[in-house]
This record gives sequence, C-alpha cells and structure tokens, in this order.
Amino acid sequence: DVSSPKHGKVDPTNMPHVGGNMWAGGTGGRDTAGLGGKGGPYRLDAGHRVYQVSQAEKDAVPEEVKRAAREMGEKAFKRRLKEIQMSEYDASTYERFSGAVRRQVQSLRIILDNLQ
Repeated sequence: DVSSPKHGKVDPTNMPHVGGNMWAGGTGGRDTAGLGGKGGPYRLDAGHRVYQVSQAEKDAVPEEVKRAAREMGEKAFKRRLKEIQMSEYDASTYERFSGAVRRQVQSLRIILDNLQ
C-alpha cells in the first residue's frame, strides 16, 4: 500500500531498483520519485528499464496520497525553476517550443549516439 510520497534514497552506484518503497529513480514501486510506480511525487528517470504497475493499482491510490504527491511535485518543480532562474511563464513557453521539435531532437540524438 502507499502511505506518503517522498523523494527516496539516492543509490550512489545507480543500480536499477524495481518495486519497493525506498529508492529514488526506481521503477514500478510506490511512494518514491521514479517511473512506472504509484503514489510518487514526481517522475525521476535514472536511465533504467521501466517496469509499469497496472492502471488499476494507480487508480487505487487514496486521494489524500495523490494530493500530497501533487503538492510535493509542484514544490519540487518551483524549486527547480528558481534554481535555474526561470519563471513559470518561461517554463511553459520553453515547453511549447520544445514540444514542437521533440521528435526531431530525439532522432538527432540517436544519430549522434550511433556516430560516437
């Protein structure tokens, strides 16, 4: 069961973590920042294969946990914007322009990675 959202511990060796309730950047777990899990405050990609929990499990997260996770995610987003000296307007404008070329940038990254 989910209890309360948190960032989670950072694994200094960046090992993949699947499931559980401890590691930041893990996949398929609960309560911590990561991918494919449920009840975490925000998405955090550590570069590992993503294991996805079912939509039914995500839907079963209590509303108070979802609300706490959204609030924590929003605070983290605003803190990050402040760190990079960006306003919310700047972020939405950046997202609008970035989204328009996201597929092309991804294709270019793949090509450059293959060339290396």
